[in-house]
Amino acid sequence: MIRIMLCCASGMSTSLLVEKMKKSALEQGIEAEIWAVGANEVKANANRTDIILLGPQVRYAQRKIESEAPGVPVAHIDMKDYGMMNGQSVLKQALAILEKNQ
Repeated sequence: MIRIMLCCASGMSTSLLVEKMKKSALEQGIEAEIWAVGANEVKANANRTDIILLGPQVRYAQRKIESEAPGVPVAHIDMKDYGMMNGQSVLKQALAILEKNQ
């Protein structure tokens, strides 16, 4: 089971992207738990995720988020993929980062 947490300003704007990522994971037979939180909820969720992906609106907070989730990879979602709500591409990005960090 892969656990992917998306982080945006309030946890709301990424909900559509989360659903598209879940659909892509299901289609590929990947067992994944994917959810979105606001930047102020990262610390409370850090112990239950394998990777944190940041939406464009919270890129500035990467260092703070990394400090709240030690040992968890943190990466920016590609702005084009975010804008297009390309769940397949964002899922692929997360999987590649997790594979690299194993």
